[in-house]
Amino acid sequence: MIDWFAFLLVLGSALLATVVVVSMYSLGLRLLTVSGRTPIVTPAEFTDAITVVTPAEAKAAAKRAAKAARKSPLSDGQKRAALFGARACFALSGVAALFGIYLIVPVLHGLV
Repeated sequence: MIDWFAFLLVLGSALLATVVVVSMYSLGLRLLTVSGRTPIVTPAEFTDAITVVTPAEAKAAAKRAAKAARKSPLSDGQKRAALFGARACFALSGVAALFGIYLIVPVLHGLV
């Protein structure tokens, strides 16, 4: 016999957790960019990559990010607040993910 209420409860919890983690991470990236600290990831060289970013393209992207940071209309205090908010969002996203792992691991441990 399937307990459909428990199934719907797990489904709803999983959807809610997904929305929280993705939303917090996205908001954190947005606040990080607003604070003038655009995350730039240097491209890795892969032999089977479809697209490879050249060093010139990476340099141009870094230049555009620096220019955007200089043109920001925010004051220094607002930028600091945005940076604090970004770090808080990343922390909440990480805590939610770790809590999900905490909920899963004891169940798996009991099955072994």
